[in-house]
Amino acid sequence: MKDVREALMVARNTDGKLVRRPLSPHLQVYRWPISMALSILHRASGVALGVGTLLMAWWLIAAATSPAAFAMAQGLIGSPVGLLCLFGWTVALMFHFCSGIRHLVWDLGKGFEAPSYNNSAWMVLIGTALSSALIWIIGLMAW
Repeated sequence: MKDVREALMVARNTDGKLVRRPLSPHLQVYRWPISMALSILHRASGVALGVGTLLMAWWLIAAATSPAAFAMAQGLIGSPVGLLCLFGWTVALMFHFCSGIRHLVWDLGKGFEAPSYNNSAWMVLIGTALSSALIWIIGLMAW
């Protein structure tokens, strides 16, 4: 009896001839295109936004509950770890926003050509970095 994996590798082409299916390359060998990395980051940023929104909701609920609860929440969010989480949340928000604009342009049927496809990916990354930095510069100046 053949190995099940071996049996799954056999298929028929359009002429009915038996052929061997190709193996996909391993992720260590395959060079990730920037669009693949941005697609994965878009999903990860959505998860990070969910977690960050829970943190912000906790902060607002603490503000509405009591001064002691708000002081505890403010102390955690104002700590270095809390500020790092807020910075990560800002980057995730800006990345998700810029990547969402890129997807809206694709929904219009534009931007699928090779040069503009990669250029829009770099514009998402540059836009994320610039908008996140600008938000934090303005926030720290107002603080």
